[in-house]
Amino acid sequence: MKLKTIVFFIIATNWAFAQLPNKIGLFEERTDIGNPTILGKTTYNPNSQEYIMEGAGINMWEKTDQFNFLWKKIKGDFIISATVQFVGKGVNPHRKIGIMARNSLQANSAYVDASVHGVDLTSLQYRESAGEDTKQIELSSFNPVAIEFQRIGNEFTFSAATKGENYKSFTKEIKLNEEVFAGLFICSHEEKVLEKAIFNNVRITIPAAKDFRPYRDYIGSQIEIMEVKTGLRKILYSAKNSLQAPNWTKDGKYLLYNCEGLMYRYSIADGKVEVLNTGLQKQNNNDHAISFDGKMLAISNYFGEKRTSTIYILPTSGSDKPVQLTNPELGHSWLHSWSPDGKKLIYMGERNKQPDIWSIDIATKKETALTNTPTLDDGPEYTPDGKYIYFNSVRTGTMKIWRMKPDGSNQEQVTFDQYNDWFPHFSPDGKQLLYISFPPDIKPTDHPFYKKVVLRLMPTSGGVPQTIAYIYGGQGTINTPSWSPDGKYVAFVSNTKID
Repeated sequence: MKLKTIVFFIIATNWAFAQLPNKIGLFEERTDIGNPTILGKTTYNPNSQEYIMEGAGINMWEKTDQFNFLWKKIKGDFIISATVQFVGKGVNPHRKIGIMARNSLQANSAYVDASVHGVDLTSLQYRESAGEDTKQIELSSFNPVAIEFQRIGNEFTFSAATKGENYKSFTKEIKLNEEVFAGLFICSHEEKVLEKAIFNNVRITIPAAKDFRPYRDYIGSQIEIMEVKTGLRKILYSAKNSLQAPNWTKDGKYLLYNCEGLMYRYSIADGKVEVLNTGLQKQNNNDHAISFDGKMLAISNYFGEKRTSTIYILPTSGSDKPVQLTNPELGHSWLHSWSPDGKKLIYMGERNKQPDIWSIDIATKKETALTNTPTLDDGPEYTPDGKYIYFNSVRTGTMKIWRMKPDGSNQEQVTFDQYNDWFPHFSPDGKQLLYISFPPDIKPTDHPFYKKVVLRLMPTSGGVPQTIAYIYGGQGTINTPSWSPDGKYVAFVSNTKID
């Protein structure tokens, strides 16, 4: 059975997608606002997690609206995101699709929306009170593919991006009810015309509380996969606690991930989840790596009262007696990669209170320092051909991707913009480099939970990085190598509060 077929089967049967009688995917109901002449409709495909919306309506403007609305009630802060596209050339250039929050289902309700028009117009539209005229603020993103609509208190932010770009955003303060009707919309801008649009990658994110305590207060997690070529994403598994660092096994049958100190194995064929036997090592962090031949697993486990991260190896199938490699008395060892020949591991080691890249010979347990800088070097990974080690370093003031020869020589910077780049991962053929970027406003040495982050892709030979996914996540999203064996998919974790 092909991987794609397997994944679709999982999504269709996973408990996370069981539908209540009146639910349409993530939403509670569909409503035609303003009694348009032609009624709209919405189709949800649980296999692809795709929404197809059709709608008419004279307009969404001035004092009253007509459109097709797919909604759920949401109280407090939220983020709704999607990739969007019209179907066909359309009739009126001001047909609209997007994401909205409104006080009521009345045609003249106060509202705010993130609106993509049929022409080169992207705008945040709003009606501050019922019956008032609609106003808008144009966003300098034309024909966007990805959109995001966020509420924080009374501040609403519309973000949009064309393919491969990072978001451009605008924020407006609008006083809406604490609980609003929020969701997707389509309007044809013509009384007797029905327009159609496709919404993919739809996510409703309820973020962490502002005062959450890192590594103590956790919200829910979603293990997702994304087809790299198309950018289409699918949620495979959801849980109320913290799942981290999904890692695809070389046979394509499982995703290994970390949860509350244990290693778990998710079956691609049937969605079954089981604990992987790691013996007495039950305080594992999310640093784990599978050998290039797929036979061995390396883990980092907290050792002793000081909880020193210590590296062990064991068969990928599990073991009662993992073999300890690093010495906890020397300091933390945060694992990241095997060498292609399976003879070495590389990791960030804190030795003499300095975080550098180290390697260890598995047979002799001899450690070798590969970098020596007072600033943080982390996240090392071998290229599949073994010619380079890529890593992230803050030595130039911002966390960026670097590379070096396997012996630590010829260290050179690879990425150069203002974002903080972490955890380089290579496609199986070695041609593409995937990494996660954190926003410029965080501390460069941190990779925290519950931030809006992006996954970026660039040719290993060099070039301009392309943004391929916009995620609410961060720590644990993609710490480990997570490409599918055929190089078509990547796995990662996104976060949201799950009731």
